[in-house]
Amino acid sequence: MTAAPAEAPPGVDVVRDIGVDLSAQPGMMGHVPAELRPTRPIVGRASEIRQLCEFLGVESERTGGVVLLAGDAGVGKSRLLAELGDLVRERGWRVLIGHCIDFGESALPYLPFSELFGRLAADSPAVADALIEAHPSIRRLMPAARLTADAAVGHGQSVDRAELFEAVHAALEYLARSAPLLLLIEDVHWADQSTREMLSFLFARGFREQVSIAASYRTDDLHRKHPLRTSAAEWSRLPGVDRLQLARLKDADVRRLIQNISSGTLAENDIYSIIERAEGNAFFTEELVGAAQVGKWTLPGDLVDLLLVRIDRLDDATRQIVRASSVAGRRVSHDLLSRVVDLDAGALDSSLRSAVELNVLVAVGDDAYAFRHALLAEAVYDDLLPGERLRLHKAYVAALGSIDIASSAAEIARHAKAAHDLPTALRASIEAGDEAISVGGPDESARHYETALELLGADELADNRDATSDIDPIGLAVKASEAITAAGHPYRAVELLRDQLEHRSDDIADLDHARLLLALATASLLTDGQFDTLEVTTHALQLMPDGDPTPLRAQLLSLHARAHAASGHDAEAARWANDALAISNGLRLHAIVSEATTTLSMIDKRAGDPDASRKALAAIVAAARDEGDVMAELRGLHNLGYIHYEQARLDEAQEVYETAVRRAVQAGRPWAPYGLDARVLAAVTSYIRGDWDSTMRIADVSGQSPPILAESALSSVAMMVRAGRGEDNAEAALGPARAMWDRDGMIAVLSGSAAIDIYGDRGDLDKSIAIHDEIVDEVSRLWQNTLFQARVRLGALMIGQLASASAHASATEREEYAKRADGLLNISLDTFETHARKGRMMGPEGKAWQQRSIAEHLRLRWLASLGGTTEDELIGAWRETVDAFDGMGHVFEAARSKTRLAAVLRAAGDTAEAQPLIDDARATAKRLKSEPLQRELRTLGGPGPRRSSQPRATALTPREREILALVAEGRSNGEIGQQLFISAKTVSVHVSNILSKLGASGRTEAAALARREGLLD
Repeated sequence: MTAAPAEAPPGVDVVRDIGVDLSAQPGMMGHVPAELRPTRPIVGRASEIRQLCEFLGVESERTGGVVLLAGDAGVGKSRLLAELGDLVRERGWRVLIGHCIDFGESALPYLPFSELFGRLAADSPAVADALIEAHPSIRRLMPAARLTADAAVGHGQSVDRAELFEAVHAALEYLARSAPLLLLIEDVHWADQSTREMLSFLFARGFREQVSIAASYRTDDLHRKHPLRTSAAEWSRLPGVDRLQLARLKDADVRRLIQNISSGTLAENDIYSIIERAEGNAFFTEELVGAAQVGKWTLPGDLVDLLLVRIDRLDDATRQIVRASSVAGRRVSHDLLSRVVDLDAGALDSSLRSAVELNVLVAVGDDAYAFRHALLAEAVYDDLLPGERLRLHKAYVAALGSIDIASSAAEIARHAKAAHDLPTALRASIEAGDEAISVGGPDESARHYETALELLGADELADNRDATSDIDPIGLAVKASEAITAAGHPYRAVELLRDQLEHRSDDIADLDHARLLLALATASLLTDGQFDTLEVTTHALQLMPDGDPTPLRAQLLSLHARAHAASGHDAEAARWANDALAISNGLRLHAIVSEATTTLSMIDKRAGDPDASRKALAAIVAAARDEGDVMAELRGLHNLGYIHYEQARLDEAQEVYETAVRRAVQAGRPWAPYGLDARVLAAVTSYIRGDWDSTMRIADVSGQSPPILAESALSSVAMMVRAGRGEDNAEAALGPARAMWDRDGMIAVLSGSAAIDIYGDRGDLDKSIAIHDEIVDEVSRLWQNTLFQARVRLGALMIGQLASASAHASATEREEYAKRADGLLNISLDTFETHARKGRMMGPEGKAWQQRSIAEHLRLRWLASLGGTTEDELIGAWRETVDAFDGMGHVFEAARSKTRLAAVLRAAGDTAEAQPLIDDARATAKRLKSEPLQRELRTLGGPGPRRSSQPRATALTPREREILALVAEGRSNGEIGQQLFISAKTVSVHVSNILSKLGASGRTEAAALARREGLLD
């Protein structure tokens, strides 16, 4: 605090001597009802809060201070001040709040001061009465007094302004004497002249006590003639007055805000769209999230009202300019706008200046204008009348058709369609699609092509042959399907092509029919279980004339080979691929040569020659890159990575997959087939290699706009990491992923296997079993194969959870678990043998999971005391499992297998071999942050069983031997208590004594020690 001046202002001594103890008054600390406080933490404003605290003297030696907080409507000024108020209250400050309100021409003078003194009177009437007694002018600001014509200072008498200003200043000084005071004045852009003058006086006068003032206002309301503009400029030049411009939130902070509001219920594509539209505005973000959660993407009414209120204040000519600009979109050039609106040059310039000064439009570059916010353009456009909108779109079509106006096909297509100029819209849409695909924009290209197909089917064009005679509808449908697939929506491509076939089957030529079937088969090969692709390619070939070596025939032959390969007909696939090569080489069709050669290389791999396949694929990738054939390159990289992966060459697989991902991104096709697949497999490979942080990085789609299928696939891999780490929200992604199970079997396997462990590790075995069975049913139906390879992995995980649960289960439950485990193991063995008979031996990963199934099955029988399992057999099975997972480089599963091998070894008394396994597994669990694995390791205790100084048989009491026998049978404490007519608590005490005397870490180890040392009858 600074010392008081030698001569205090008039009246201050009187106020000092009022004698009211402010600290004892209710509500004087700026109480705000709990229901009015923000419920969510503030996002992205840490640095602004620090600056406010510094300027206002909250965290510095500065005595008081003034901050002018400026920002657009909805950017978060009020929320920031609320957070500031909460922060200073916790530090013992007193907070008073006043708001300015938009009353137009009839604004009440000093309204924010009436509000804050009114709250003071309501919360602390004694303090208010004392202040009024010392300064009667203060009463004139009280809300009750303002409602009457005669104020307290005398009927019909006016209040001296200087006296009122001094009184307010003195009152604030007095209130700050017992605790620092923060005054928050909001929405000063609506302040009347008297309020602005009061603030000018307080800012210039300053305070001796710790009085700080923060005044907020909207920058987008401060047009050139706004009265606050001059006042704010004058205030900023005063000593002790700082100005803080509240910028829009960064994208990362908007994302956090969305996640806080939506509780993780929105897909990344929706989040991305909201971030793009909100442009960092907190209020806009909240409104858009609310709309998205109820499935609406139109602007909410409250948001529209806020946006349009500024438009209503414009004059007619300016409003006309703004409405015409909204039809252009976010941005419009001066030249184009001048040709659309019916204004002369002078009126146009005047209206544009007004729109810019009123912060509706902003100048962009030398010759264009843009809306201050994209949502404002949306709101204005949506507010247009249908006839007005139609006329403006027609005007834009005419203007854009001029040779001296720069335009794009996409612009012309949009305006022409809205203007009902369908022939122009059709051709422009096709041209726009071609332009978009040429620059790596498959999403935009797909939209334009689909629009063109829609227009082509309109009655107006269907009856006008001359308008469409030069357009190839089949070629357009094929281009649309290719663009849709490249954008990551193969299922949509299949639906589009099937629709085209259904509606064109009656009047379509054989070759056109074959072209559509070719496109349908191409798309369907990239989906799971839609229908028989081989049947489609067979039909297409039957439509082709005999012996015609055309590019279309070569394409069909190559695709027919791929369909045969996908069905497991390798000999047939090789024959058709070679036929395709014969034609393609003669016609120099490089893309088809690459495709057919890739098919042959994968057949060679399955035939047992992976080295030859790797060399062939490396050559294909190099050639495709030279030719600029991105899809051929991606397919080659995907298959090359898979060969490395199957051979457990994980470092090489990781490198190839990440190369494919980079190439897909560079080509503008991050979600296209093979590019997306490579990203998913890169994440899976990182998971297996034990680089879980990289897995999460690769799977993170924040700031991107993935199709829902792509997001589900990547989140399923991330879910495996969360399951391994035992995170509380590990199953959060299960719901969205589950919605994709009927479309993509890999998503079902990845997310479902994670869910088996999530629920099993939490002790919810019923859910774990239900998830396993649901995955098997869905994938079997989808892949039309009940013995798919992933059943081995799923079965091993499920048997493992059954085994772990059996240690604490009842005898009846253990029998049920054993029966289920027997069935799962038999299916695993059948699956393995079936694939072997087909010449498709499983690689290191499949063999490791097969061995794990066997080991887990033996562990279950051992833990459940079901007999038929020797310690040597059990140890041998787990040693082979550890070797298998170590050999394939699966870090986590190797550590989990070592943990279970160590438990068996300890129970057998072989602590020398067990301890290094435990140490190694513990180091891995710690590095991976795997809480479930660390929890399992903790059950193994210290270095090993302690040896009793006396024989174990004599160390146990008869009752303990009796209980030990029941423990060895797998009975629970409750079951033992019922049999022996004692409480479960007493049984627990006896079991603890038994474990201590035997030096065992758990019931299973105690039972094993008892059997080995003959302590059981």
